[in-house]
Amino acid sequence: MLSKFHRSQKGFTLIELMIVVVIIGILAALAIPRFMRATTKSKQSEAKNILKQVYAMERAYRQEKDVYWIPAGAASAATPNAFGQIGIEIMASARYTYTITSTDGGATDFTATGTSAILDDDVKVDTWTINDQGILACTSDDAL
Repeated sequence: MLSKFHRSQKGFTLIELMIVVVIIGILAALAIPRFMRATTKSKQSEAKNILKQVYAMERAYRQEKDVYWIPAGAASAATPNAFGQIGIEIMASARYTYTITSTDGGATDFTATGTSAILDDDVKVDTWTINDQGILACTSDDAL
């Protein structure tokens, strides 16, 4: 018969469990900010795609009418058909508000802008632009 001192104890000590919790906490502290940046970057693809679509449709409109189309207002989830004249409809889940402006009424140039303040939990605004040359640029990056 075995004495009570020779029995094998099964389970984890409190110290071992605390070490595991600390390791998990450190891994979470490193992973969560990276995950947030990755999700913000994926949300930015909406603006890039819509602005590229605006560029293509503006070029087509200019080929037909000899001027770029400049709308009176902005397009967003609340006003999805504001760019309907050039064949662009903004989806109901859109996070950005889009505007198209020109320095000369659309005769030779345009700049389309997508702006969003709701990509993540901070107050920084995310802004993307594309111009009549097809240059897509981020002027205020919320993913940084």
